[in-house]
Amino acid sequence: MGLFNRKGTETASVATLPAAAPLADLAHLSGDYNVDTTHSRIGFSVRHAMVTNVRGEFAEWEGKLHLDGSNPANSTAELTIQVASVDTGNDQRDGHLRTGDFFEVETHPLISFRSTGTEQLDAETYRMTGDLTIKGTTRPVTLELEFTGTATDPYGLQRLGFEGRTTVDRTDFGLTYNAALETGGVLIGEKVKLNFDISAVRA
Repeated sequence: MGLFNRKGTETASVATLPAAAPLADLAHLSGDYNVDTTHSRIGFSVRHAMVTNVRGEFAEWEGKLHLDGSNPANSTAELTIQVASVDTGNDQRDGHLRTGDFFEVETHPLISFRSTGTEQLDAETYRMTGDLTIKGTTRPVTLELEFTGTATDPYGLQRLGFEGRTTVDRTDFGLTYNAALETGGVLIGEKVKLNFDISAVRA
């Protein structure tokens, strides 16, 4: 698994399975997979000045997963993000995010996630719990995941697709910087929405 710079890459495309397909029918897909980061994305959004959302993503990261198609409770996932690759489309803001006010990347260069449990909710929806580590602090999080399909690409690679989302409180991880607004409220929201588009290739 290598790191990458996502700018300029194309959007991932995966074939969608019929909605009624039970996971038991996917037992043949069980195995280890590497995340194809050139066709995947980790993004986030946070409220700004109480009126809008600032969105961003991380350009450099890597991940792997183990899929047990017969027993999803045995499925696992790991992600490692290079925090300095944060990109919100504004160089000044990105530079501030790398400082001690936020991520303090010189001391804490990585964000990591390691799953601790997986639960199937229906034919396409799963709930994964795990430990998220940001700025040296580890907290449990729960991800809502949708299995978007499987396909064999033109190069003969077996792919799986997932979309995921969760919300975390940044202050739980020591990212407490803020500023008061003259009209009331604060400049930066505490709740951060994380979203994932994952294309994984069989190892």
